[in-house]
Amino acid sequence: MFKHLLTALLAGLTLIPAAAASGAALTELETRWLNAAAPVLAYSQRINLPIDITVQPKARPGDVPLAMGFVDGRCKLVLSLRGNPAAENILNTVPQAERALLIETMAAHEIGHCWRYVQGVWHALPAGFVETGDEQAQDTSLLAESKAMREMRREEGFADLVALSWVQRQHPAEYGRVYAWLSTLRDAVPAERSGHDTRTWVRLAKNADGFGRGATPFDDAVTMWQAGLLNDE
Repeated sequence: MFKHLLTALLAGLTLIPAAAASGAALTELETRWLNAAAPVLAYSQRINLPIDITVQPKARPGDVPLAMGFVDGRCKLVLSLRGNPAAENILNTVPQAERALLIETMAAHEIGHCWRYVQGVWHALPAGFVETGDEQAQDTSLLAESKAMREMRREEGFADLVALSWVQRQHPAEYGRVYAWLSTLRDAVPAERSGHDTRTWVRLAKNADGFGRGATPFDDAVTMWQAGLLNDE
């Protein structure tokens, strides 16, 4: 079933394997990740998110296996699995049989980024929210870096909430397991208040009952995200 679903998805979504110029087909690992992400990608098609899939011919140092970029009004879901020795380190504590759901969760996180971009609110605070406080530094580049980090952390927090809402809606019996994995992942961030320190929002989602009230996972995420904004700064 997943193979057929993946074939249908790739017919509807634009697959741009950067390795295609050399005639390379998808690897077994890439196929497995795309199969796992297929339910999320199918949903993105139904709601008309403009997503293309890009397969990197060779990962660069530091590349994560799955990421979202934006080019000319379209979202680019980028797989960087080839030549990436750390490709599945994010799942190394999880039994092989349980990894598909976590890859699906990561894909849901990424479409959370795409949704924000398509809505035209990337890095924007919601209406009624303003930044308070006055950062000071002799080097103005440090202020710019701090602002960029805050914006990144907010977007990552929103995407984490979309991912958890997706799991609550699609796999409610597995919510606790996925939540524990994501919470452990975020607790291990190397620097407090860095771009991926989304603990403020993840903690709000410990109880899955906070989701399911909105029409979509994005609506669910907005409500909890705004509550987290009040606690994060």
